[in-house]
Amino acid sequence: MELTLQPPAESLVTAPATPPRPPRLPVALGLAVLAGLALLLSLPPYGLWWLAPAGVALFAAAAHRRRLRAGAGAGFIAGLVLFVPLLDWTRLAAGWLPWMLLSFAQAGIFALLGLASAWVSPLLDRRRWLWPPLAGLLWLSQEALRDRAPFGGFPWGRLAFSQGDAPTLRLAAYGGAPLVTFAVAAAGGALFALLWRHPLSWRAPGSWRAAGFLVAAAALTAGPAAVPVAQPGSTSKLVAIVQGNVPRLGLDFNEQRRAVLDNHVNATIQLAAQVADGKARKPDLVVWPENSSDIDPLQNADAYQEITAAADDIGAPILVGAVLRTDKPSDIQNAGILWQPGTGPDHSQIYVKRHPVPFAEYMPLRPVARLVTDKVDLVQNMLKGDHPGVIRTGPAVLGDVICFEVAYDGIVRDTVTGGAQILAVQTNNATFNTAEAEQQLAMVRLRAVEHGRDSLMVSTVGVSGFVDTGGTVHGATGFNTPAVVLRDMRLGGPTTLATRLGQWPEWAGVALTVVALAGALPLRRRRTTIDEDARHAEER
Repeated sequence: MELTLQPPAESLVTAPATPPRPPRLPVALGLAVLAGLALLLSLPPYGLWWLAPAGVALFAAAAHRRRLRAGAGAGFIAGLVLFVPLLDWTRLAAGWLPWMLLSFAQAGIFALLGLASAWVSPLLDRRRWLWPPLAGLLWLSQEALRDRAPFGGFPWGRLAFSQGDAPTLRLAAYGGAPLVTFAVAAAGGALFALLWRHPLSWRAPGSWRAAGFLVAAAALTAGPAAVPVAQPGSTSKLVAIVQGNVPRLGLDFNEQRRAVLDNHVNATIQLAAQVADGKARKPDLVVWPENSSDIDPLQNADAYQEITAAADDIGAPILVGAVLRTDKPSDIQNAGILWQPGTGPDHSQIYVKRHPVPFAEYMPLRPVARLVTDKVDLVQNMLKGDHPGVIRTGPAVLGDVICFEVAYDGIVRDTVTGGAQILAVQTNNATFNTAEAEQQLAMVRLRAVEHGRDSLMVSTVGVSGFVDTGGTVHGATGFNTPAVVLRDMRLGGPTTLATRLGQWPEWAGVALTVVALAGALPLRRRRTTIDEDARHAEER
């Protein structure tokens, strides 16, 4: 009797194809450099928004299936390539050391993103359709961390801030900056899943997968064009923004405080003369920038009289950006003060900046920092405000946000939930450059869409301008030049979903990211066991 042995049933089934090995480490590091470069070019002043998903895809290619340390290294390199040139403007005011420290700190959080991307590789190899949502969650969570740490965070370089001219900007009305970032990163994840050459991907039975990822990337990028934006109210007020300019750029503009104040006073008085001659319409409200009066007008009689004269001449309230002194010489406040014609400053309508910039406007860990350099004592201590910037001017309720505060989701939202009908960003770019001003303006564009409020940004030197609820910029000024721009701004409007939800979409995304990271753990253990078994087999 002849006995024929049959192979085990499972051997008759084709084993799953093994995903390809990651590129060699030098190639991965090159991909990390390209990722950082693509992300940099997607942001202002370059504004190639469509490179943002490509940057995410290149980042994924650099970190996927790498060891954790290599994934972190790839993320750190991508972060340096992005942040060192992106934050170059900080050295103009603070020098090269703070610029490098800030850039390296931001790149360190990108290193955590690279580590997390490497960590979830087994999960993505097993469930390739997870690439778009998981890429979106990882980038959302990385930004949530950068927005808060260290020392209150520094949200510069968010994917959402690259989308000023993109269809994805419209998503801000439904989930704020976190949703825009999620969509951009998910599109990048779909691109990577499309191009990561799995053996089955391009065969006829699996070709639908490639088509699916292509459709997903296109839908995430272009689909939001069909999403409606919020419409503001029908009532409008004529608002004037005054960009008085400074005698010279750089830190020494602080030594020319009277000249800066004079510039803004004179520009407003000239506008009043044009109104009297019938050459310009009379504004309902005038907004001056941050630091338009570095002389405390509540304590200095000359500054008080100058601003009062300007308000009386124009016959409209002026929101003045002023530095206020306190009883302690080293303590100051950065404030927006409402100055009414005829009555002067309205002490009930003063907003004090709630998020001073660490190392620039106040010095954290001053005793420790003093061990490194004695220049820390040159930084005054800017005190924090304790309430949102809701300024009731009479003609309109302003949501006052000062300078870098526009980058922080909660600070802007608080003004809208407090009743703001218009968003006003007062800023001073005299110590920076055009690139920084354009990066801030991109944030204003997102906030206008996010909260469905007509918005403005007014700077001492530019760029100043108005933004409608669709994110379109109107009347943008040049840099380092005096200008006065007027525009009818519509008041209020329906509350957007993003305003109502607040931080909930972001926290939900972070929670799902934690679940995904935990879900990858058993798969990592299994892969480690398989790799060890394979190594032992080779040794035998």
